[in-house]
Amino acid sequence: MKNLFRKSLVVALGGLMLFNAPVEVQAAPKKILVITQSAGFRHQPVNRAGKETCQVERVLAEIGKKSGVFTTVNSQNAIKSITRENLKQFDGIFFYTTGMLLPAGDPRDALMEFIKSGKGFVGAHSAADTFKQYSGYVKMINGSFAGHPWNAGGTNGFLNHEPTHPTVAMMGNEFMWKDEIYQYNNFDPNAVRVLFSLNMAKSRPQMPYHVPVCWVRSFGKGRVFFTNLGHNGSTWENETFHKHLIEGFKWSLKLTDGPSKPNPKLQAKESIKAFALFASQKLKLDHDMLLKDMMAKADDEKFIKLLRENSWKSRGRDMNLIKAVLAEVK
Repeated sequence: MKNLFRKSLVVALGGLMLFNAPVEVQAAPKKILVITQSAGFRHQPVNRAGKETCQVERVLAEIGKKSGVFTTVNSQNAIKSITRENLKQFDGIFFYTTGMLLPAGDPRDALMEFIKSGKGFVGAHSAADTFKQYSGYVKMINGSFAGHPWNAGGTNGFLNHEPTHPTVAMMGNEFMWKDEIYQYNNFDPNAVRVLFSLNMAKSRPQMPYHVPVCWVRSFGKGRVFFTNLGHNGSTWENETFHKHLIEGFKWSLKLTDGPSKPNPKLQAKESIKAFALFASQKLKLDHDMLLKDMMAKADDEKFIKLLRENSWKSRGRDMNLIKAVLAEVK
């Protein structure tokens, strides 16, 4: 009888423990407003062409659902969708856009304040060719389109500066990718953490300046993730790019962590590497010696400023500007 009572007690306690055991609850997916409006050049991946959705909208809906991270609401009418009232329902916003989408005043302020309040912003490709005459947006995304010497048909090399960062961990230390790559006006190295850049040694054309391709930043209480990949339709069907985007959304939505502190010293060294490669080839100089001598000045802010300004202004053509930098190396 005692044994029967003990067994009954053990079963009852076990059931009680099972009943009170913590249950892992799947977090509800975040809600993302997807803007694919083209007020300027219209890229193929955002052209609905008479269909209900474009390629970008379809892919984002698919990877959001499959990952369980987010759901999407699509719009190609920013004026209608980006209002203070409508934005209240969203956790983040995605841009693959061009041109001046919103009038000055409260509509633009609503967008900036939405991000600063703690929401996520994810931008792909021509999000950096948007609001070029609106300094608030340009400062937020940290750059504006200034051409694409690396065209859609070319395959170029990229250097991953932080392969442990969740947003770029899937890319490896170095990789090759076929896509159109922008260069930028109004890029501030002190504002963002660059995660990967063009590897000029494995890219054509080779330019004497650093070309960032993916970066992150904090913006008020919010987070900004930008990747310049995405011009080509083939990129949007690539599983590695899907992972890149998913992790970008997760990071911007604060579901994962990774540093966003700006890394201007790393960027200065990348500027030196691009310049040394270009100058040594064009002027028949000893590359290794030039690189060593320039790296010795990596912490010289005045020199780095001259290097960045002259190499960018030269556009790889004005060799007098290049020689002016070389004159300061020793």
